[in-house]
Amino acid sequence: MRVWFNRTFSSVSAAISLIREADTDGRFHLIYSNANPHVAAARVAHEFHDEPTGLETDAYIDWCLAFCREHKVDIFIPGKASTALAAEHARFAAQGTRVLSAAAQDQLELIHDKARFYATTHLPGAPVAEFLPFETLAQFEAGFAQLRPRHARLCVKPSNSVFGLGFAILDEERSSAALLLAGAEYHIGLEDFRRGIGELGEFRTMLLMEYLDGHEFSVDCVGDQGRLVAAIARKKPMTAGRGQLIDMRQDILDATSQLTRTHGLNGVFNVQFREGGGELRLLEINPRMSGGIAMACVAGPNLPWIALSGFADGFDQVVVPPVRDGIRVAELSSATELA
Repeated sequence: MRVWFNRTFSSVSAAISLIREADTDGRFHLIYSNANPHVAAARVAHEFHDEPTGLETDAYIDWCLAFCREHKVDIFIPGKASTALAAEHARFAAQGTRVLSAAAQDQLELIHDKARFYATTHLPGAPVAEFLPFETLAQFEAGFAQLRPRHARLCVKPSNSVFGLGFAILDEERSSAALLLAGAEYHIGLEDFRRGIGELGEFRTMLLMEYLDGHEFSVDCVGDQGRLVAAIARKKPMTAGRGQLIDMRQDILDATSQLTRTHGLNGVFNVQFREGGGELRLLEINPRMSGGIAMACVAGPNLPWIALSGFADGFDQVVVPPVRDGIRVAELSSATELA
């Protein structure tokens, strides 16, 4: 069975390796494509192909259709343009390719827009942090006046972003230069921020939020059309260099299961939580594999393999091993020469 991963995040390399490790019968032939021939996944897939650059979304979808025909792809697991491709399953099915999307297109659009996602999420076991969207300095000032009396610290982040890009804690005492010299990551001086957004005028939607200062939890999951098949929760340390703890808290699993049902989540995805004020809070859903997928799988279940084999054969044919709760995991890097 020929399986294609198009251009996506670097965690695809670990996923392909995990699938090949579990596929002792050699049933799946794994194909990867990217515009960069030096990516790690090119070294672990059975086949690697170049991707074009500069295509608009519709043209890229047409290229994907042609690629599936030419390479006789049975299962397509999209990364790039995954939201648009989620609406094109019928076109791919008509030529013999099944597409494994993390959710329907409308749900993916909602998940990626944190302002809308937060506003529509009802999760009593892990409510979202209090927030207000803003697109101008005046809206920021109004939101700050409303939220600051209730919370000791506030933070900002874009409504649409990945990897935490654009996130910053608002520092009310130090300038951005002082923060830079102090090595304070993910902080920005409040007055500098005010001055900067005032100079911009209008900008993309940002969120002003209460800052959650507790532990963060990353939950790597497999779903089957809204049913949570497997989940592995990792508790991140407050200081770097101590690994991550597999922590299968029931409240985290319950909240993750509810989100899976609500959004019809499918395949491999990730949910992020953080503690604040002694409570568990929802941060976001990542409708893709997380960067820590390999660490999660050290705890037992091989999530990429479970997702692929379940999608191919039906999840009634898949055995999910127990999670080794309480173990500590980490990733170790090693150097290599690129061809």
